[in-house]
Amino acid sequence: QVHLAESGGDSVQPGGSLRLSCLVGGGLYYYSVGWFRQAPGKEREGVSCSSSSDGKTYYADSVKGRFTISRGDNTVYLQMNNLKPEDTAVYYCAVRNSPRMPEMYWDRVSEYSYWGQGTQVTVSS
Repeated sequence: QVHLAESGGDSVQPGGSLRLSCLVGGGLYYYSVGWFRQAPGKEREGVSCSSSSDGKTYYADSVKGRFTISRGDNTVYLQMNNLKPEDTAVYYCAVRNSPRMPEMYWDRVSEYSYWGQGTQVTVSS
């Protein structure tokens, strides 16, 4: 059974950094993984995605140049630098059981089959 577990959320000041981790369990080997976030009263939005088969990565315009997605053994990371108050949200990792993620779909919630429980990131002075 696939299960995802995020960690690394915290409260930081503007300009600070955090690294989120997502442990992917359950025997998946070739998959695409995305990071999403949801702020209070807002819809869940795509932050970044790593497509396994072609090595491509995608980022929302709001985080380009500040966030970096990377992958290790069964773990996916989201390095977040120069954090801003508008980055405050619950961050979720999600997996699509397919090694390739077409660019036009990467930020669609419906493209992912498995979700973690989320980790809170708060950016405030």
